Formats: sequence, structure tokens, C-alpha cells
Amino acid sequence: MTATTATDTAQGEASSGTDPDALHAPVIEWFHHNARDLPWRRPEAGAWGVMVSEFMLQQTPVSRVLPVYEEWLRRWPRPADLAAEPSGEAVRAWGRLGYPRRALRLHGAAAAIAERHGGEVPTDHHQLLALPGVGEYTAAAVASFAYGQRHAVLDTNVRRVFARAVSGTEYPPNATTAAERKLARLLLPEEPTTAARWAAATMELGALLCTARTPDCGRCPILEQCAWRRAGSPAHQGPPRRTQTYVGTDRQVRGKLLAVLRELPGPVPRAALDRVWHDPEQRSRALGGLLSDGLIERLPDGRYRLPGSS
Repeated sequence: MTATTATDTAQGEASSGTDPDALHAPVIEWFHHNARDLPWRRPEAGAWGVMVSEFMLQQTPVSRVLPVYEEWLRRWPRPADLAAEPSGEAVRAWGRLGYPRRALRLHGAAAAIAERHGGEVPTDHHQLLALPGVGEYTAAAVASFAYGQRHAVLDTNVRRVFARAVSGTEYPPNATTAAERKLARLLLPEEPTTAARWAAATMELGALLCTARTPDCGRCPILEQCAWRRAGSPAHQGPPRRTQTYVGTDRQVRGKLLAVLRELPGPVPRAALDRVWHDPEQRSRALGGLLSDGLIERLPDGRYRLPGSS
């Protein structure tokens, strides 16, 4: 059975065999007692704090995000504060979080919020989706976590919880499917505040207990309802799971080049960049990628700088 077929089967189970209400109460109760005290979950974070966290947490663990997030909100407590700075300052402040295009997208979203919405993160899901760099997941997460709205929030952790608890498979498909989205909507509580709590609780359950490699099933609040456990915890049968490499890749070279530009106050000569990597062909390719992505700029005199920096 393919991963997609397994998820399609899960849809039928969710509508005919699985009682969503039986999952909601224990998971939300577990979350009430076990949720981590994270700054973007505090009331003072506001919608902007939630949005910043969602951009930063994509493919990046909480431990790496926390110090950058706190410094970011100290420096730019409102979208207009960030929008007033050159986009290169967002790239500089992003530090070593990785995937620095997220910094440009967040800067673009901040500029759009300042221009279109009076500096306030919009509450409307469609207006959130219209912001630069904001996709379905981020729009749903901000609407849910910041404004208590009813949306299916599907990140990797939630997808894994649903795959195991309802589909009976160890892992979800590599890419989010329409079937998974339908299943998430079927499992969503009707009351908006409860739905928002459910979204946060299932995400936390996947992060803390229903982890990818070593799930702590003995502490799971829905162990008895879990289809994967009832089936004997069968090993993954779908396509091989994606693994990310870093050492020796263009991503590593790009990171080294950006580090030089972040750490020096002004434009940087090409010679300073050439020293960071031994392979001239790969170095040139990585530099070209940074230029085409808008993460750096080349000045007429041949020096390089972060976009908009002096």
C-alpha cells in the first residue's frame, strides 16, 4: 500500500471509525500540563511575535531559534520597525538559522503589513495568505495561534501524529497531500478556541513525544487510540524518507560566504570571500546563487554587500 493510499484509507477511518472527540480531550489536557513555556506562546508576543516564530521555526529546532527570536523582537518589536530597515539587516540578524531567504520573506511581509494594514498583522486568513512569503501553513498558524481561529495547521509534527494515530503508518508522505489536509479538517474541533488549542497541542505532542526517531509512546495521552500502536507499530513501507546533508554542499558554502558579509560592517572585496572555500567552481556557483536570490549585492567596484546596506 502506498503512503497516499494509506492516508486515503485513514480518511474513511476518521469519518466512520475514529471518533475525533475521543482524541481532542486527552491531547488538549496533556498539552495543558506539558506545554513548553515558549516566548511566542505568551500573550505579550502578539500576532507579530507568532509570525516571526513561524518563519524562524521552519526546518529549524526551537533551541536554535530562541536566542535569535528574542533579539529580533527586541530590535524590531513591530512590523513597521523591521520594514524601516534595509532587507540586508534582516539577513544579518538572521545569523546562522539557515535558509536565509526566510529573512528576506519576513522583511517583505513586514513591509506589506506596514503598507497595507496599518502596521498590524491582519486577522483575515486570506489577507495573511496575500502577504509575501506567507503560505497556507503560515497563514493558518498565525490565524490559529495569534487569533484563536479555526484552521487546520499541518506541520511535520502534526502530520506525523495524524499518520500514526489515525492512519496507522509510522511516517506521513514526504510532501503534504490533499488527503492529509482533508483528514486534518475532519479531525478539527468545531469550536474555534478549542480548534486553536488542538492545533498547538498536536504540534507539541509531535515535538515532545511522537517524535520521528524515538517516540515515547508510554507517555502518550492517546496510546490506546493510536492505530499505529494497535497495528503493532509496523515499520515504514512508503518511499524512503528524505535526509538532508550539509557538509560539503553549496548550502554550506553559501553559509560561509554570508557569514563574512554579516560579520563585517561594510562592503567586502571578492578576495575576502574567496578565502572561505577551496573549490573556486563551487564557490562561484554559491556566490551566484546568493546574488540571484537577492541575499547579497555586487557593487560597481566589484565588492559585495548585504542588500541595501551602506
